[in-house]
Amino acid sequence: MTAQTEKEVEIKLPYRLVPFMRYRMIAFLFSIIVTGLCIFTVATKGFNWGLDFTGGTVIETNFSQPADLAKVRDVLDKNGYPSALVQTFGGQKDVMIRLPASAGDMTLGNKVMDLIHHELDAGAKIQSIEFVGPNVGEELTQGAIYATLATLAMLLLYVGVRFEWRLAVGGIIALFHDVMVTIGVFSFLQIEIDLTFVAAILSVVGYSLNDSIVVFDRVRENFPKIRRASSIEVVDISLSQTLSRTLMTSVTTLFVVLALYWLGGPTLHSFSLALLIGIGFGTYSSIYIAIGVALQLGLKREHMIQPVVEKEGADQKSLVDY
Repeated sequence: MTAQTEKEVEIKLPYRLVPFMRYRMIAFLFSIIVTGLCIFTVATKGFNWGLDFTGGTVIETNFSQPADLAKVRDVLDKNGYPSALVQTFGGQKDVMIRLPASAGDMTLGNKVMDLIHHELDAGAKIQSIEFVGPNVGEELTQGAIYATLATLAMLLLYVGVRFEWRLAVGGIIALFHDVMVTIGVFSFLQIEIDLTFVAAILSVVGYSLNDSIVVFDRVRENFPKIRRASSIEVVDISLSQTLSRTLMTSVTTLFVVLALYWLGGPTLHSFSLALLIGIGFGTYSSIYIAIGVALQLGLKREHMIQPVVEKEGADQKSLVDY
């Protein structure tokens, strides 16, 4: 590096240079072990599919006064419906109760309403009782899988066109890593998976990719500027320059997600927990996995610098000179 280049880099760094890539092999080993354990857990334990995927009964009721959701869940739990999902819709008096198909038959809705009238609110009214069959659940499952695969394919195409194929591969491996860890934790803990979980997974994909693209952009900017540094040194400088942005974005986002987890109620637990896991590992993977894999694939300066294309006849004298 020339003295001028060194001075420019030093001014741009908010902190001292952190040798991130020195520890990339340790990070790779950690990620391989964690991802392997998650794949094993998913293969052996499977998932605890929610009503959206398995089918069941949906009961919409209107209470005569604002409903106490915790009390409704407690009453249902004591009377043999521990897996009931209770939430409001519209207003505080409108309550939706969702029960899995294994909880009963087509008369389940009437049984639950009799229980509500007897122990909770004699003036509660039935708005609707619907039975969601397993065929609908299967269609939702396939739709969720196809949506996730299509998203990953489009992201791979986008990163490959905008940057370079080595960065695209690193970015997709990082996304797979984040998604696999998230669903692995849900499989291990047997937390119910519904469509809000799918929304959380897609949010994690977007967040993780955004972090990776910020790093990719800075690496692409620095390769032409820092000509005498190795690829690893350029990556370390780029990561150090984006470190403050990465930490501030991740910490502030995690504060919001923690608030959703603790204060959002049972309805948002699976959604917020998936975001907590995904964002945490997404920050880690954008630093070590995405760009680290690209380096292992042989990322060099010439791959990031656009070649100068000479115009036809540029080496010939202009006709004006004659």
